[in-house]
Amino acid sequence: MTPEDLFREPEQPHSGTRPQQDLDVLPYGSWFGPAEPAEAAAGYSYEETHSTYGGASYLEQHWPHPAAQFDEPAVQVPGHWAPTGSNGTTGSDGPAGPPVEEPQPEDPPTLELGPPVLDVHFPYPQPEPGEGPGPLYVIGDVHGYLDDLLAALHQQGLIDAEGHWSAGRSRVWFLGDFTDRGPDGIGVIDLVMQLAAEAAAAGGYCRALMGNHELLFLGAAKYGDEPVQSTAGTASFLAAWRLNGGQQHDLERLEPHHISWLSRLPAMGIEDGHLLLHSDTTAYLEYGETIADVNDAVHTVLADEGIDELWDCFRKFTKRFAFRGQAGTMAAQELLSTYGGYRVVHGHSPIPYLTGTDHPDDGAKPHVPGPYIYADELAIAMDGGVTMNGRLLVARLPLN
Repeated sequence: MTPEDLFREPEQPHSGTRPQQDLDVLPYGSWFGPAEPAEAAAGYSYEETHSTYGGASYLEQHWPHPAAQFDEPAVQVPGHWAPTGSNGTTGSDGPAGPPVEEPQPEDPPTLELGPPVLDVHFPYPQPEPGEGPGPLYVIGDVHGYLDDLLAALHQQGLIDAEGHWSAGRSRVWFLGDFTDRGPDGIGVIDLVMQLAAEAAAAGGYCRALMGNHELLFLGAAKYGDEPVQSTAGTASFLAAWRLNGGQQHDLERLEPHHISWLSRLPAMGIEDGHLLLHSDTTAYLEYGETIADVNDAVHTVLADEGIDELWDCFRKFTKRFAFRGQAGTMAAQELLSTYGGYRVVHGHSPIPYLTGTDHPDDGAKPHVPGPYIYADELAIAMDGGVTMNGRLLVARLPLN
């Protein structure tokens, strides 16, 4: 059972959730293991991290904010699995593990960032005659693991050693879930916003999707402990956020420009025939028949439709495993025939859960060599399970 299942609701049409007995039917798929980059051959390792990005420490030192709206301590749920991730913090779900210590504050940053300036139009360098678009990259769930993200981006040549964009006209899409479970969700958001500005100035772009944890985080910030009418019993966004790995220090450091940026993220997109989603669910079909309609519908829910409508949206995009098992290929085909593209690329469900290769009993590190291609090669899973000691995946598309 994953943490999101703790608030279980009746199945909805197009929910994508397979019957429980089908969860043991593993997909027939293949791993994509890219060749070792030149940086690795030169001595750079995947585990190497860079600490030059200011992130949370800079915010805390230079962006004073009012007292936190919510000052209750995070709730530890009895029996809730909290394995240690690669940074030694609470991870995903499973059997109870030993208590973990809160991460210590970072050293003073060497890269100073002011509040991101929104809606600035950068002069895009014009492409050379006959020059096509830059290469396309996708990035799976980050969940607050800023150092892992910096290492993975550097390994792919997308940033330099100081954490700045170095990929020229490349196109980058984050698939959502920036916060919760890891130590520095706000730092991750700040980095993505910074890279978006730097990429635009270089003639490329860095974009991001709305994940279910963005919906949950925004709901916790906006509604707090206000009850929602859940068929699973009365609940609140704040309680659900804490139960699913919400970090109090992220909530305390959330600023209005973060909320504005997160609220405008699209729910889905398409690039080079790749249909980009956060969640491996067909719930998107309930919000429109075009990508633009889906994005507009989700933005409307966030803007003014109320707490129960946002809760319902969060619950629908928390569903998973739509492309797994015998009906998975048909579910992927349904989304592709509706929204376009020839292959779905998603995050949300950690690959070790998707493939049944997690090891909750023996504690062994999951084997995640790369993205997972399945559903008759119509779907690519990109959540490498960084919260469960897996990997934070960055991949260049297309994958063959």
